[in-house]
Amino acid sequence: MTTIPFAQRTYSRSKGQQDTFGDFTCLHCGRLVQSHELLSGVRNRNHCPHCLSSRHLDLYAAGDRLAACKGRMQPVALTLKHDGNKYRRNSGELMLVHICDECGKLSINRIAADDDNERILRVFAASQRLDPDTQAALTHAGITPLEAWQKELVQRRLWGGR
Repeated sequence: MTTIPFAQRTYSRSKGQQDTFGDFTCLHCGRLVQSHELLSGVRNRNHCPHCLSSRHLDLYAAGDRLAACKGRMQPVALTLKHDGNKYRRNSGELMLVHICDECGKLSINRIAADDDNERILRVFAASQRLDPDTQAALTHAGITPLEAWQKELVQRRLWGGR
């Protein structure tokens, strides 16, 4: 059984009324996903912390939930969010790259605090063997997947250290 995230209205002094989305059941593994910001560390939870699969919900911006597709999005690679400093190589936040099984849309998503680090590392390993079509789609979208020589960087970002 698949459930759809339910909307609830919250209010904060700084931002006024906002719509947020509640817990949901993963389309891929069927596990319940807690979407509260205090658990995940992200404001717009859209992927499962267990299998890292997502659902095509957003159309224009993170959290807008305007996409009509609603297809399953699978994680295909890791990339770095550009921090604006062109002089610092390998800087920026570690991000998951998802591709929609239904329409082929690519999206980049923040890694949440409760995501499975071992699973993230497996996505990184699998991304080193991407098929030419997926690689071309990433290039066309301006997404640069992390390469094999950046494995130590990925491990440091996931588990800390020097």
